Amino acid sequence: METTKQLVLKAFRGFFGPIAGILLRAGVTWREVMDVAKTTYVDVASRDFGIRGRPTNISRVSILTGLTRRDVSRIRKLLERSDSNDVVDSMNHATRVLTGWHTDADFSSDNGAPLPLAKDGTQRSFDALCKRYVGDVPPTTMLKELIHVGAVETDADGNLVARKRNYMPRQLDAAQILSSGSVLEDLGNTVAYNLYRSSDDMPKFERRATNTQVRAADVPAFQNFLEQEGQAFLERVDAWLSDHEAAEDSGEATVRLGLGAYWIEE
Repeated sequence: METTKQLVLKAFRGFFGPIAGILLRAGVTWREVMDVAKTTYVDVASRDFGIRGRPTNISRVSILTGLTRRDVSRIRKLLERSDSNDVVDSMNHATRVLTGWHTDADFSSDNGAPLPLAKDGTQRSFDALCKRYVGDVPPTTMLKELIHVGAVETDADGNLVARKRNYMPRQLDAAQILSSGSVLEDLGNTVAYNLYRSSDDMPKFERRATNTQVRAADVPAFQNFLEQEGQAFLERVDAWLSDHEAAEDSGEATVRLGLGAYWIEE
């Protein structure tokens, strides 16, 4: 019978395969992957494996990871100086703007359709929308990005119109690459939580619907089905999250909360 470690390594090989494909296409060597693995090992061991709620000390991290104390100390110093969340945060800003445009009564119609907006100069303008939802991002920067990805266009009257509710980078740029990492991170966090949660904790939602005997000719029909039903469901989730969003000055404790959906085919 296989040990738990062997089973975990077998599972790791399965989900690392697609990641290896991404890395190889980007010209990343196995040595560079090992450097990232070392850094991530130290980061997770330091944050999540302390005793009685205390931060994990260098000696314990060394034992858990198999790295020397010197390596652990060096990597910890590097982690303290790094921050890779800036691009992902900007994506969250874009999503907030589009969500507000579709759900805020000041910027949408009675039936929930986003209204055409002047760029600036009025209370119902794109500048006002940005100031309400992402006050620290220049409206011109946000507009340029949303136009670039096809989420916003200019109509014949010179007003700005929303063409999409969700933000997704079109080109393989830094935002798209970090977005893919964020998706895998979210999924991995949920899987890890469900594996190791205590019996008293409720599992986090993690479901799949698959069938191994679907006709290949029906793949386009399935894609159309998901575009309609899946997108509509995610927009209802998005609306629920917006309805339960705390005011910025409320002082209430907040968490990042949401749901992801992904295509399965092999």
